[in-house]
Amino acid sequence: MSIVTVTNLKKTYGDFSAVDGINFSIEQGEIFGFLGPNGAGKTSTINMMIGLSRPTQGEIIIDGIDARRQIKKAQAIMGIVPDESNLYNEMDGFENLCFCASLYGMRKEEREPKARQLLEQFQLKEAGKRPFKAYSKGMRRKLTIAAAIIHSPRILFLDEPTTGIDVESARQIRELILKLKEQGTTVFITTHYIEDAERICDRLAFIVGGKIVANGTVNELMESASHGHAIRLVTDINSENLAADLQARFTSSTVEITRDHALVLRSAERIPLLPVMEYFDHNGIAVYEARELRRCLGR
Repeated sequence: MSIVTVTNLKKTYGDFSAVDGINFSIEQGEIFGFLGPNGAGKTSTINMMIGLSRPTQGEIIIDGIDARRQIKKAQAIMGIVPDESNLYNEMDGFENLCFCASLYGMRKEEREPKARQLLEQFQLKEAGKRPFKAYSKGMRRKLTIAAAIIHSPRILFLDEPTTGIDVESARQIRELILKLKEQGTTVFITTHYIEDAERICDRLAFIVGGKIVANGTVNELMESASHGHAIRLVTDINSENLAADLQARFTSSTVEITRDHALVLRSAERIPLLPVMEYFDHNGIAVYEARELRRCLGR
């Protein structure tokens, strides 16, 4: 059963399309990953879903609520973890959690025990009386997640939750997300780290240049990138220099340069998508277009 349905969602700024007519759904109780390079449209999408940005066009239904027309009602069942913390530096951990709980209408006798429980669960009990400004990046991220779930939301939105934190904190946050799933929470996570997607997500959608270029389970995306056996790519560096490196990396494919300087990977076998995207992300190469091509006759 779908808890989120997004239909023909668009966000434009003048002539620029940050999000260009995307469609996807999220099943209740799953971890859904929204994967793509920086600037692909991930944050624009999540901001429209949580009500921070108004869509230019399209529909967002969350647990049966029209999130464009009834955003306050939709926000009441959401937990939101932005890419930058929205907690208060001068308050300690316990005070921050209690304050957030009060904003959701929780009474004192409810919020204080829940705050203590979350500090224990997130391994922040000893830091609970320290000011938030004294927390490490990993601790700050964990407390922000705790604040987002203190009211037991039906769906949790996380924007790049492991970016900029140490390896151990990232591991702990992935474990916390998996535990939330076990408790029945639906999770929508944006990331450009393929490791996060592979380890915790049930399903993924790849967004590049504002368009979803592939979606499915991790295994499906590893096994097949398209209906045919070719992917067209437009990047920010010289195609001739990149073609040789791609050919050496993906030896089972042939790499072509088109007349408009795009790259096309072709293979007799289905092309696994995750390693291709991981290659570009690892090398810091911006991808402006990634389009699946149907198999051509004679190929």
